[in-house]
Amino acid sequence: MDYLREMEGKRAHDPFDHGRLMKPDRCVCVPGPLIVGAGPSGLATAACLKERGIPSVILERANCIASLWQLKTYNRLRLHLPKQFCELPLMPFPAFFPTYPTKQQFIAYLETYARRFELQPTFNETVESAQYDRNFGFWRVRTVGPKEETEYVCRWLVVATGENAEAVLPDINGKEDFIGPVVHTSMYKSGDAFHGKRVLVVGCGNSGMEVCLDLCAYNARPSLVVRDTVHVLPREMLGRSTFGLSMWLLKWLPVHMVDRFLLLVSWLMLGDTARLGLDRPQIGPLELKNLSGKTPVLDVGTLAKIREGEIKVCPAIKRLTVHGAEFVDGRMEDFDAVILATGYRSNVPSWLKERDFFSEKDGLPRKPFPNGWKGECGLYAVGFTKRGILGASMDARRIAQDIERYWKAKTKQFMAFSCPPTAS
Repeated sequence: MDYLREMEGKRAHDPFDHGRLMKPDRCVCVPGPLIVGAGPSGLATAACLKERGIPSVILERANCIASLWQLKTYNRLRLHLPKQFCELPLMPFPAFFPTYPTKQQFIAYLETYARRFELQPTFNETVESAQYDRNFGFWRVRTVGPKEETEYVCRWLVVATGENAEAVLPDINGKEDFIGPVVHTSMYKSGDAFHGKRVLVVGCGNSGMEVCLDLCAYNARPSLVVRDTVHVLPREMLGRSTFGLSMWLLKWLPVHMVDRFLLLVSWLMLGDTARLGLDRPQIGPLELKNLSGKTPVLDVGTLAKIREGEIKVCPAIKRLTVHGAEFVDGRMEDFDAVILATGYRSNVPSWLKERDFFSEKDGLPRKPFPNGWKGECGLYAVGFTKRGILGASMDARRIAQDIERYWKAKTKQFMAFSCPPTAS
């Protein structure tokens, strides 16, 4: 409390305090870590901390946990990897769940996880800024809620907002001229609203491929824009998941040899994808993932629809027109709607006043995996590994273990001051 009173005297001379955030309605001192984000990464970190006896506070801007999964994903979505690679620390998936749980099953799992570890995030609390106060050795985190503005003061700050915080909306020439709807996949639920319509899907990652497949199920006529090279692999090989098989092979073989194996089996199972308009990169899928973070597409039936002509493959868009699109090869076609499967990005640079650990360019840790989980002054990152939930779970365990060392030292120091010496 002495810190809070002393801090009040600084506000008038603090350039960080400006505008409507100059005088928050309340100030909260957090004894343990403050976690920003109540997705799988934030929940996993809080659970790992709680197991070690360390309390935490979770802030979430939405009104629910896992808001990306609950509010911004399409209905047919399933986990792309087998469940054993997607479970959070300390609690496996139920045995009766399928190998690739549905969206609804995964959300139910996360809700059960939160109840089991008694995690109660503060919802509808948007972090507007966070800065380390070097004079006092604490983080100052400013938030805006429905009724009040709050400043949280904490020793440890865990950034768990993830790589997929904000939808990427590309600036397409002529977008304002197109008379049909242009929506991001974050707003897409199913193809029911597009029955019988000609739909242009921009983006050939896992989301774009699956949205096209979903549109076919509702008798829409999708076309897929492929602007770049892409690796498409079967979801399973030789009776095992492609991901699981890759992880096993990497224990014995170098990356380039595993890539050659994956591409050979993919060619035998899927054929030459270049004939379908899907050219492969020169770099193998695993090496490309390590270098750029670009994930290969795991096919769940989209290639078959492309071969059958139910999904058309188109080159990059030159511009949208009133009734459709003109492509870079000069071809023009009419469309009723455009769906942007253009992914997401981190929003960390918009609120974290720190530039050494997180890159201002992409909002990701500057240090590559597996060293991008810890910064300076009690700053941590979880969910930025470009390796999905598996990477986030690894980071959550590391963070909890690291904070525990400081927590125990702090507790011993407190006991030394508060407990009188015993008589000998």
